[in-house]
Amino acid sequence: MRVPYVDLAEQNGRLRAELLEAFDRVLSHGQLVLGPEVAELETRLAAKLDVPAVVCVASGIDALELALRLRGIGPGDEVLVPSHTFFATAYAVELVGARPVFVDVEPLRLLMDPESAAQAIGERTRAIIPVHLGGHPCEMGAIVALAEEHGLWVIEDCAQSIGSRYRGRPTGSWGVGCFSLHPLKTLSALGDAGFLTVAEPADVEALKRLRNLGLVDRDHTEEVSSHSRLDTLQAAALLVKLEHLDEYVEARRAHARAYDDALRDEFSIVPVPDHVEPSYSCYVVRHPERDRILTAMRSRGYDLKVHYPVPIHMQRPYLGSGSWVLPQTERAVSEILSLPVSPELSPTVRDELIADLLDTCRGAGA
Repeated sequence: MRVPYVDLAEQNGRLRAELLEAFDRVLSHGQLVLGPEVAELETRLAAKLDVPAVVCVASGIDALELALRLRGIGPGDEVLVPSHTFFATAYAVELVGARPVFVDVEPLRLLMDPESAAQAIGERTRAIIPVHLGGHPCEMGAIVALAEEHGLWVIEDCAQSIGSRYRGRPTGSWGVGCFSLHPLKTLSALGDAGFLTVAEPADVEALKRLRNLGLVDRDHTEEVSSHSRLDTLQAAALLVKLEHLDEYVEARRAHARAYDDALRDEFSIVPVPDHVEPSYSCYVVRHPERDRILTAMRSRGYDLKVHYPVPIHMQRPYLGSGSWVLPQTERAVSEILSLPVSPELSPTVRDELIADLLDTCRGAGA
């Protein structure tokens, strides 16, 4: 592709000297698992995101699974999740033995619809997982109110929303926040990584046990749990990249503003209410001729994506598992298109993409 969706080689290449220096420090002290850089990363992430505490783990799906275990979710329980998200949100529920119950999305912002969630609550519902898809915060006021009314735990899927805010508060501060630091995320490791945000010291200590086989020290364990320790080398890399998080987010927002201005007459764009500040892990537009436009743009060398073409309730593991009525989700997935928005995309190339996209759109019968 002439224009990749993400150029990790360029991003990491710019930081090569700093990364190698950070790795050398880790190799020198030799603490390769949960070393001092992990604790430092937790402290600095908490300060950066304005949250009480952070616990680092090995991946974003591990963060979701451990959040569910922290809240005692297990067999016989049900958890509300949107179907329009990545599989990991639902799979984490399965991993603890619970059942995901799929809810629809809002028609314009394509995020969990609080009204659909309210209709899906049953006797076994224990938790709700709003997903801040593409870095757009969900309507957390309504979701938290719904959870409080029905006694549900709130677990936020913040895999794509680092740097996003809802009514001035960061995503991840309304419940247990679960973040991914996968290489394709705005703040990215050199492999898999993740973290959780929590408010209570007791939750911090519990999560540190849960990520480490339930150990309280080298020789004693209190509970059966998984193994999700963050490698120190990944923490060292993330400490380097954390210094650039603000510029990464601002670059994505600048691309989004340019797309908004240029494309609003030809495409449906995701509206941004005054009370939210997206970080644009993805920039999504909608068009009824999506497939034709996608094929044409790829033939011109642009690596556009679809996040996500098949909703989870229509994937093989869930066919026949419920009578899901999710009209907004099923309509949206045939129209959505994700445009490159990474910091490595230059404004010049972005503007060329916009011109070619508009040309392709009009030629496709828009």
